[in-house]
Amino acid sequence: MTGVYERALGEAAADLHPKVRDRYSLAPDDGTVCVGRGEMDITRGTLVLPALYAMTTQNMLFPEAGEDVPFSVTTVAYTTDGGHEAMTTRRAFDFGDTTRLFDSLTVWDAEAGRLLDFLGTQGRIASELHPRVEDGALVVAGGRQWARLGDRYVPLPGPLAADVEVRDRYDEDDERYHVTATVENDLVGHMLGYRGTFTQDQTASDGTPDDLRIVRGLDRLPPR
Repeated sequence: MTGVYERALGEAAADLHPKVRDRYSLAPDDGTVCVGRGEMDITRGTLVLPALYAMTTQNMLFPEAGEDVPFSVTTVAYTTDGGHEAMTTRRAFDFGDTTRLFDSLTVWDAEAGRLLDFLGTQGRIASELHPRVEDGALVVAGGRQWARLGDRYVPLPGPLAADVEVRDRYDEDDERYHVTATVENDLVGHMLGYRGTFTQDQTASDGTPDDLRIVRGLDRLPPR
């Protein structure tokens, strides 16, 4: 199987820990859904609270914080209506009285040879992703970013863009995945971060669940 991250990494994918590579090797329509469950410690900035509240309507960032927050992550790969290989990642954080979802669609742009991420169920923010391998872990950093308005893309200048980094590794001692994610901004500083561990199971599925086919209408991708 070849997933969107393996396409972006090329030969470097062989350096991933086998468990990490297995997690990210989902191929379109292979009939597999991955579900991870664990706990996360979550931090968030105070200067961006109004924006974080607004983002909850799109299943993007959120204003809550806490320790040992029950967490699940669901990933599934498929081919979009526009013919692009893609992988949906749905993260769910259970704060007791409310559950916050953070959705993203990762798309392989075969023509440009690049990886793109669309945040939220409608993909209002698009970003280039730059994955690399460090000591068997997958490290993903964000690149150029755009606001997506229908089929138009408006570049986000540096002060409005976010610095994103995600590290995903597997620990042989506790047999768990360890993830650290941070979202920062030059103007407001820390926006959101989470760190924790989880285990993962793979289940067979008869096609991609419709609610995980997010960000419809991706006929056009951001400019190169």
